[in-house]
Formats: sequence, C-alpha cells, structure tokens
Amino acid sequence: MVRSKLLVSSQLSVYYAEAQPNRSGGNSCGLNGNRCRPFDNAYQAFRCPANCRSVHVTTPHAVGAQDVNYRRFVIGGPAEDELGRSTSEYVYRADSFVCQAAIHAGVVSNEKGGCGVVKLSGFHSNFTSTIRNGIQSISFDASFPKSFTFVSGLSSSCIKDLRWPLLAVTVVFTTILSLCSASPSVFFPTIFTMLFFHVGLVSDPPTNTNYASLSSLIIGRFLPAAFVAAVFYRYSVKPQQHDLNAYVERTILWLGGAWVGSLNNYTFDFIPIQRLTPSDLRAQSGAPLALSIIIILLLAIAIGQVWYLRLEGRLPKYLAIYGMFVTFLIVCVIIPQLHLRIHHYFLALLLLPGTRLQTRPSLLYQGILVGLFINGTARWGFDSILQTTSELRGPDGPLHSALPNITSIVPTVSNITFEWAIPPLARGYDGISALVNDVERWRWYIGEGQPVKTFERQEEGEVEYFRFALMRGSGAADFTKAGVWEGDGVWKGGRDLGGEG
Repeated sequence: MVRSKLLVSSQLSVYYAEAQPNRSGGNSCGLNGNRCRPFDNAYQAFRCPANCRSVHVTTPHAVGAQDVNYRRFVIGGPAEDELGRSTSEYVYRADSFVCQAAIHAGVVSNEKGGCGVVKLSGFHSNFTSTIRNGIQSISFDASFPKSFTFVSGLSSSCIKDLRWPLLAVTVVFTTILSLCSASPSVFFPTIFTMLFFHVGLVSDPPTNTNYASLSSLIIGRFLPAAFVAAVFYRYSVKPQQHDLNAYVERTILWLGGAWVGSLNNYTFDFIPIQRLTPSDLRAQSGAPLALSIIIILLLAIAIGQVWYLRLEGRLPKYLAIYGMFVTFLIVCVIIPQLHLRIHHYFLALLLLPGTRLQTRPSLLYQGILVGLFINGTARWGFDSILQTTSELRGPDGPLHSALPNITSIVPTVSNITFEWAIPPLARGYDGISALVNDVERWRWYIGEGQPVKTFERQEEGEVEYFRFALMRGSGAADFTKAGVWEGDGVWKGGRDLGGEG
C-alpha cells in the first residue's frame, strides 16, 4: 500500500481468505495495533473469486461481548449520521473479510466475484448490523482505530471469475468422453485429470495471489493424487468399468456423481458440518442432527452393498478388508497425544473398495467418492489424518489456558480501575495483556510496579469492552470473556471477570 496515493496493482490480491481476525480477539497486531498500520489514508485494489459468501470463521472470534463462530465475518454496514439515520456510505471494521464486505455492500457479486478498491478510513464508532445480499453483518457499538470503505466509481482491470463458463465447457467434454469411451484406461485417467485441474484451478482453488503460484501448487498436489488414484483404479474402478456397455447410465450416475463430489463446496455446502471433531460439532448449529442423518444414510448404503457382495460371493473377502480398516482406525484413535481426523480424501479411500460392483448404486457411490477425493486433495492436499491438539486448534483457536485473576474493579463515569493477582510465574506467566474494544492497549509485567491500572474513557458516553490475558514474554494466552463498561459508568462483568459495579 502507498499512503496518499491510489494504488491499483496489476496483480490483485485475492482477499476472501486474507485479513483474518485475531484469535479470540488476540494481540497479533501488537500494542495499539501498530503492526497492522497504516490505519487510514491508504488504498488497495482487490480481486474476489466467486462464492466468497460460503467462507466462515471456524474458531471463536471476539467482537465486543460477542463470540462469533461458524458464520461469515463482516462487521459493519451503512454508516449513521449524527441523527442516527443510515447513510449511503458503507463502513466496515478492518478485520472483516474484505470480499464478504464487498458482497454485502454490493460492490461485487457472490456468483461472479469481481474487483474494486478499498480505502482505509481510520477511526470509526458504532458499526451497524444489516442483512444485504445474503450476508448478515455483525454489529459493534464501540470505537475501532481502523476501518475501511469501498471507493465508488473506481475499479481495476480484472479477470472475471470464469468458473461457470469453464464448468460448462468441462462438463460437455467429460460427457462426450463418457458416452464415447469404451476403455476404462482411457475413461478414468482423462476424467480424473480434467476434474482435478478444474477443481484446483477453477471451482475451488486454494488461496493464492496469482495464477503462477496456484498452478505450481496444483501440479505439486496432482502427482501424489494421481499415484493414489492409480491404486484405487486398479482395485475399484477398473473392475467396475470392465466390459461396461451402459454408457448413458455411466454418464448419468458415475460421471454425475463425480461432479457432485468434486463440487462439494456447492453441492454439500448446506450441510452444517465443517470438521468432524467433538468441539466443532458442539459449536455448529444443527451439526449433531446432520451427522446422525449422514450416519443412518451410510448404514443404509452399507447394508445394500453388503447384500450385493453376498450375492456375488465376495462378502468374506470384503469383511476381512474392512476389518483391517477398522483395526487401523482403532489403533489411530488410541495413539497418545494425537487425534484422528477424517478428511474428504481419506473417507473416499475407506469407502471406495466397496463400490467395485457393476450395479447402478455402485456407479453412483463410486463417482461421488472419486469426486470427494479429487476435491479434498486438489483444494487441501494430503493433510495428515493424525494431528496434534495444536494442529487441530489452528493458529486462531483457543488455547484453553489459565486466565488472569482480576481481584478488584472500580468503575466511574470517566475512568475504570482494575487490580489483579500476580501471574503464576511458576507456570511461565510473567505479565498481563489488556484489550480495549478488541485492540491491545496495555501490557504489564512482573517488576513493573503495582498490579493496578486505571483506564480513561476514550469517547464520552460510549460503551467499552475489556478483556485480559496472561502473558509469556510477548505472547498472550487466552483472553477472558469481555466485560462491559457502559457509557453511564456501570460495569457488567464477563463470565471470567467481576460482577456489576
């Protein structure tokens, strides 16, 4: 970015996965947000792909007294004038997802994506919540030092998102190939390659700022994926496709299922399950019910496949195979300090052996599973099925650490004073960090005076939110829930802080 000048880059950043909010309102921007400067008087061009509306935060993020999780992250909307009336200018907190804010403001569309220019507009108070273009923004009734708006009438030369035209082209080519190809060794490798690169480069690409780095990443992922595909082609796909003359049924069931699985960021987006971990299932509304329905459906499908395997006399062999799979999963579960995580590609690999039968249901099931494998490896790569707690938590997840002991809170209309117990130095904690309105405003370390701090009100009559965390050096542990200092001086303590003052 360049201050005081409009910068329209020839290579535009893809922002839908950029500008991520801090962990639970953490301190990654540093004291007073200085590592995230500039706050204002700067411009940046951006490019958004299609379908940015589907992106959700998957770990708790604090916005004032709210804990936002498993929803879109857009804070703000139409600004208000001095009389509280909405204006035509849209103002968003700077940690909002830029592309979702652009969709909310009507600058770009979710279906086609687009380009625009954001202007950093600095300090702003009272971010409103509205529903526009399928996105409900989050309200924040306090001040924040960094915000942005969209510059009207300005855009940069932008390559439009071509996923829908290219989808039509790829569907036509794969359909013709499926209808005309009699050889499984021609049909499967060609379809697999076309779908893999379509997903990786067009319909669900990994986050990258330019096509050169994206192409490099997808080519690197294709080679191991192709090796694995050769294995399940040999043992699952080839036996099913051998001497198969029902080309129309194969096109509708197998190829159609492969497209459904490959485009699961659209086809299965309605299912409220992001990750199969206990904490995530508890946090996602409707996830336990959806998981129960999926399990029942899978059991019904498994019973049908078992029946067909029994008719073909293959049941004992497949019971032995899946017995080994179950044993392997049990071993993975009991390994200490590691957690089993079932990814798209791994689920497909587990279930594909049971789909080698030449039946209509098996054609559909195998196509869907191959599509899921393609989407999982092209979009995310071969992530490990055994992960540590920190890997599951991710960079923004809660640490489940100790919290500071706030022993006294004395609020007045103009200032508020906090006292706290000395941090447990034996556990490595040597300081306290304080967030005011989701920005780190102060740090205290053992040996730097008495454990007491008085904060002056930033804006007269405005609510302020306080959160505290223990520190190890410059790194903060988990922050407390927000306590609210009302504009009239009343204190409403968070779950981890003191009660009303």
